[in-house]
Amino acid sequence: MSKWKRAVAALSLGLLLVTPALADSAEEIMAIAKAQWAAENQNRAAAEAWTSIADDYTEFNPVMPTLVEGKAQAARFYEAGLDSGDQSLASEMLNPHVQFYGDTAILTYNYGGLTRSKDGKTTPNLAKSTRVYVKQKGKWMLVHANFAPVVVQQ
Repeated sequence: MSKWKRAVAALSLGLLLVTPALADSAEEIMAIAKAQWAAENQNRAAAEAWTSIADDYTEFNPVMPTLVEGKAQAARFYEAGLDSGDQSLASEMLNPHVQFYGDTAILTYNYGGLTRSKDGKTTPNLAKSTRVYVKQKGKWMLVHANFAPVVVQQ
């Protein structure tokens, strides 16, 4: 076998060995976000629902006009919302894409959800979302998120 063919064969084998690891890691990142949703949909307190959120977490969201800085501040807003009586009926991650840069993972997706208010009215919740995770002490932690609402033209 020529040097060229051996190099192509080695590269192909290397890609086959690396691809499943990346797929598993992408699935792991998406599973972390979905586990957080599941806990939030059960109206769990932030301390229980947000085990994968870093203390120095930051967030842009459609409710606040400024950057939310720190897990503690974000938790205060989250827990205040628990008193609203709204119930999340569905949370779906559509078109997910995960990119890795060493110990940093960027998860982007379209969010599709449905919420029922305490008076029984259901409302769709649509967003364009980005989450940035960093591996800290061997665990993926959410350090930043950006949730931009999707405005549906009528």
